[in-house]
Amino acid sequence: VQLQASGGGLVQAGGSLRLSCAASGSIFIFTINTMGWYRQAPGKQRELVAAITRGGSTNYADSVKGRFTISRDNAKFSVYLQMNGLKPEDTAVYYCNANRSGLDYWGKGTQVTVSS
Repeated sequence: VQLQASGGGLVQAGGSLRLSCAASGSIFIFTINTMGWYRQAPGKQRELVAAITRGGSTNYADSVKGRFTISRDNAKFSVYLQMNGLKPEDTAVYYCNANRSGLDYWGKGTQVTVSS
């Protein structure tokens, strides 16, 4: 399973970005349950930002609730993260994640930089 993420960039505080991630490469993508986004800032551990199950249940980090929205298109094996009201502390490398039967798959990170 390969995950291809896109949509990072540089934005001013208060701005918005939309991250996209598509899964491909194997018949196993049909059995992916949870997809989500993690982030890792310099000197910090990777943390969950948001996740969504195939059925649409969502989970958000407290720090992004009310600002970020995760969505999913099962037909396209894709997950999206709409980020509004960005803050400098959101600056990090964002990683797409997919989980299938307890196995984690990771995409290459995409940099999000929020200037103050």
